[in-house]
Amino acid sequence: MKYHVTLDGREIVVEVDGDHVLVDGKRLSATLTTVPGTPIRQLLLDGHSYALPTESLGGGRWAITTGGERRELEVVDERTRHIRSLTGTTARKAGTGTLKAPMPGLVVRVQVEAGQQVAAGMPVIVLEAMKMENQLKAAAPGVVAAIKVQPGQAVEKGQVLVEFTDAS
Repeated sequence: MKYHVTLDGREIVVEVDGDHVLVDGKRLSATLTTVPGTPIRQLLLDGHSYALPTESLGGGRWAITTGGERRELEVVDERTRHIRSLTGTTARKAGTGTLKAPMPGLVVRVQVEAGQQVAAGMPVIVLEAMKMENQLKAAAPGVVAAIKVQPGQAVEKGQVLVEFTDAS
């Protein structure tokens, strides 16, 4: 499985294959385990052991402490990265942009109104696709500028569902 790790503004591609990883083209032996009952992850990387206190910040974001220094990173798998590219939820200025349909489907519910202030992670639209309901959420805080769909409407992949503006 391929992951995109963003740390200190740099993206690192990590491919996991059993007990090995390919990091920016370099093959290493690696295992990552959780220490039960603690926030510690034990990383064994090419024979070197690292105890990493971790904290989930949600949405694939993590805080990891190494050498007494707390650092934040984001880990996104290939599928999530692709969906984010379709829905406009990649890193961008807070509160601006659009929410796009990640797949063809049927709008079940619109959970916001034009002019409404939203927080990151707040449910915006429920889209039914392949007999499953998918809750689409705001990627950043902002204000709903326009709702481009209504319940019962069929939408195509990539179609703009909601537009946002900055909250200020």
